[in-house]
Amino acid sequence: MQTDLFGKSPEQGELFSDQTRTAREWVVNAETVRTKMLLLLEAARTADSMPWPPRKARMYETIFPQMANWLPDDEAEQLCFEFSQELERLKLAA
Repeated sequence: MQTDLFGKSPEQGELFSDQTRTAREWVVNAETVRTKMLLLLEAARTADSMPWPPRKARMYETIFPQMANWLPDDEAEQLCFEFSQELERLKLAA
């Protein structure tokens, strides 16, 4: 019987076969995404200075537009615009 470089024979199954895969399926709820985005936007709006540490602020700046992909285009664009405006205001306040 022939084995691969790791000593496994074809009968042992593939590492990424359906039998061994345990990937979770994520169900995205647009209302949940919207709520999280609005909470972030509200935190930015009510702050006089950056409400998050620099690393977290950069993360939110990156993921906010990605979260918006789950919303209708016009709403996503408006929320992203407002969030970026607030981030710019907060950066200037520093």
